[in-house]
Amino acid sequence: MQRGDPVAFGPYWETVRNECTVDIKGDEWMSYLCDTNNLCWYMVPQMRDAILRLHNVVGNVVTKDKFLVLGTGSSQLYQALLYALSPSESSHHPINVVAAAPYYSEYKDATDILQSRLFKWTGDAALYDKDEPYIEVVTSPNNPDGTLRVPVVNSKVDGKIIYDLAYYWPQYTPITYELDHDVMLFTFSKCTGHAGSRIGWAIVKDIEVAKKMIKFIQLNSIGVSRESQIRAAKIIGVICDGYQNLKSIESDRLFFYHSKRLMKERWEKFKGAIEQSKVFTLTKYPTSYCHFNKDFSEQYPAFAWLKCVEGIEDGESYLKKLKIRTRGGERFGVDAKHVRVSMIGTDDEFIELCTRLSNAKRE
Repeated sequence: MQRGDPVAFGPYWETVRNECTVDIKGDEWMSYLCDTNNLCWYMVPQMRDAILRLHNVVGNVVTKDKFLVLGTGSSQLYQALLYALSPSESSHHPINVVAAAPYYSEYKDATDILQSRLFKWTGDAALYDKDEPYIEVVTSPNNPDGTLRVPVVNSKVDGKIIYDLAYYWPQYTPITYELDHDVMLFTFSKCTGHAGSRIGWAIVKDIEVAKKMIKFIQLNSIGVSRESQIRAAKIIGVICDGYQNLKSIESDRLFFYHSKRLMKERWEKFKGAIEQSKVFTLTKYPTSYCHFNKDFSEQYPAFAWLKCVEGIEDGESYLKKLKIRTRGGERFGVDAKHVRVSMIGTDDEFIELCTRLSNAKRE
């Protein structure tokens, strides 16, 4: 339960596996180049059309008058954005990169691993008090705790904001607004569950930022796999076709309906297990109106964020004794009493998780 591997949606895709089949001939997609008339020259037209169509169906973000930048997962795009939003190479001071704690555990490592002179990880955005340029990463819904986030830095200097919207999809949270930010980051893995395809995209307002991102990706990987793009475009097309043909197919055949129901059922079982153990407390989420599903709904995050009751100081170590592998709070910039548990593993893993948590007792 340590990783965020989204294999929970596998059974759904097994039911529509034939509709998702793609056929790529041996002589197709051989060139480095793809669509040279497009700013993002390595993105196949089918991928671009599929992304725009998906956001139009869901209604979660504004794509008009924006530029699409494709990446090998959102991890590559994150680093491309740090490069694109940083001051010029002539600057002697790297720009500060911050995120409000608890923040995604990989931000720090992904920022620092390059040992760049352009940017550096500075920690918790809520504690940032420097009058220096900064980049704030806002993940909403947040990983690890599922809360909805806004920028929190209070500085005299105007900062750059990266909105990581990996979980702003109907199975995890109500679609309350059509978001319209300068930089918005998405990943195919958390939308559909196809993490192995390594597809992510950024929706960017400023063409100069988009150009710098594309330059980074060109030097880093010379674009994105065409085969992955073709497969991703096909899968997204199956999702969108379902909603356009809503009157002719059963609701359980619709991906977001199916996956939201799955997440809801898991959260109900998980809350029961936590209540029975009385060892942890859970984050509480508000009920909001979802403009996509046309109903009021709670959030069903991809991760559960647990806090130990009094007497237990290290949640990760406690759960390790129960043979449950998790990520402790210190990885996310908070204390060890907190711990993150994945809700998107296999059915067997989830059932076993609930069983072990139900039997957990206070030490």
